[in-house]
Amino acid sequence: MERPKVRSYRDLLVRKAAMDIAVDCYAATKSFPASELYGMASQIRRSSASIAANIAEGYGREQTGSFIQFLRVAQGSLKELETHTIVFGRVGLLTNEMVAVLLSKSDDLGKMLHAMIRSLQRKAEE
Repeated sequence: MERPKVRSYRDLLVRKAAMDIAVDCYAATKSFPASELYGMASQIRRSSASIAANIAEGYGREQTGSFIQFLRVAQGSLKELETHTIVFGRVGLLTNEMVAVLLSKSDDLGKMLHAMIRSLQRKAEE
């Protein structure tokens, strides 16, 4: 089966997965108390949105080295998101079920980012 042609960063499956996690994070934090809106809710929302934003920005640089660097920044934001998710679960702001869902999706996205970085590195070495 042939993969669809990537014409834009919007076509990247890794970016679509990152967008899905960001949407999930916004939905999960809607139930946070108002006192956390600018604290913990903001932290998880910003880190989740940053993943997709860095993928898009790196793609837009049109240089493999820059794209790889931005994918690494996205990996860092993903680790930040995972940490916030665990903390919010431990303090009772997220249910155990939501923590499990977000961490599972984060694991999948992390594997996608890692595979994309390795693929781009191999192509750059050719």
